[in-house]
Amino acid sequence: MNSLSIILPCFNEAASLKTLLPLLKQHYPKAEIILVDDGSTDNSADIGQQTGIVVVKHPYRMGNGASIKSGARAATSEILVFMDADGQHHPQDITLLLQQLNTGYDMVVGARSRVSQASIGRWWANSFYNHIASWITGHKIQDLTSGFRAVNAKKFKEFIYLLPNSFSYPTTVTMAFFRTGYSVSYVPIVAAKRIGKSHINPLKDGMRFLLIILKIGTLYSPLKLFFPLSFCFFSLGIGYYIYTFLTFGRFTNMGMLLLICSLLIFLIGLVSEQITQLLYSRKEL
Repeated sequence: MNSLSIILPCFNEAASLKTLLPLLKQHYPKAEIILVDDGSTDNSADIGQQTGIVVVKHPYRMGNGASIKSGARAATSEILVFMDADGQHHPQDITLLLQQLNTGYDMVVGARSRVSQASIGRWWANSFYNHIASWITGHKIQDLTSGFRAVNAKKFKEFIYLLPNSFSYPTTVTMAFFRTGYSVSYVPIVAAKRIGKSHINPLKDGMRFLLIILKIGTLYSPLKLFFPLSFCFFSLGIGYYIYTFLTFGRFTNMGMLLLICSLLIFLIGLVSEQITQLLYSRKEL
């Protein structure tokens, strides 16, 4: 059996860690458990040290994605399991991920059901992200933003330089795996209600998550995002030209502006496609 590291990004999760850490040690006594304390103001790090696990401390809050990267760098095992420290993910479900991973997949993600979502709004938003990502990649993506996943350590570390420091790291690593041709699978799980207060700000992080839509396209295949937009402007430009020609007998500035916008959007998409290709080629060097 391959060695296992369980990585828990943490910010003020002392209440849940008192229960979660003993359970992890009970179910996976041979696993390397790494708690990444992201500048907590409570005694989260102390609880980790008292439990006898590896504790990595950030001097100040750097973000969930930054914690994931710190944990991955500190891990020494062949398989990495990432899970939230707030009590949402059940330690027993790690076995389900590992069983699927051992069948030959490079990454296995715990896919939350509708009842596991924090709210109807979050469920609709995640469903929208899943559909957009599935369309762009051509693969069925059941939970794009799940932070509960098991992955081949060597392959995950190839993409550390791409991961953001924010909450959108699951999106980035999922799209990176699909883009590179690594296999990804999903296992249905039921996530419990988190212990303590959520650290997600509905307004601030809501706007941030909207950028996930753009990130999905630009990380995987920018032209698949930019070309339809360019075609829309081109169609509007041609349509407006035909209208003004039949009505006024001339070609207007607005028609020219729409056609130029169409060309610029297409060229931006083309350049983005080349940049994306360079990013994923870097791992082969």
